[in-house]
Amino acid sequence: MAASIFLVGLPGSGKSTVGRQLARRLGLAFVDTDHHIEHQLGCSVREYFEREGEQAFRDLEQATLAELVLRPGLVLSTGGGSVLREANRYALRNHGWVVYLKSSPEELFRRLRHDKSRPLLQVGDPLAKLKELFRARDPLYRQVCHHVLETGRPSVSALVNHIAMQWEQKALHSPP
Repeated sequence: MAASIFLVGLPGSGKSTVGRQLARRLGLAFVDTDHHIEHQLGCSVREYFEREGEQAFRDLEQATLAELVLRPGLVLSTGGGSVLREANRYALRNHGWVVYLKSSPEELFRRLRHDKSRPLLQVGDPLAKLKELFRARDPLYRQVCHHVLETGRPSVSALVNHIAMQWEQKALHSPP
């Protein structure tokens, strides 16, 4: 039985919101990798991204994930691009139970259209960017995950309930 749950998905798919409530429901610790990185840096991911570039951010993200996946009893909300590196996909897949919160680009655009904190979406056509990110990352999310959950219609509490029930079923059928 994996001792931790890792949430993956595109920006705005609900990883932090669902993760926080899921951790509370299951009595586990919650960590959002982007917030963890911001705390370490003393600045926002967006500021660091703009100042140092995506490559430097991805290096920091990889080092952070390598540390966090080893912590037991954790619900971890990963950054949307964390699956871009094979080392991250391996670490996530092999150290916890990975749930892909899958949202359509259109749904994400509806949720994020006024959000200025996400560096990759500060472009002329954010919907086109979300479609591009979805095409590139959906296969990687599917490769790393153990469970796919569509986030379009259900409420946050329904998503939390679904994941918690899957987790509890997993616990019942895992060897001691």
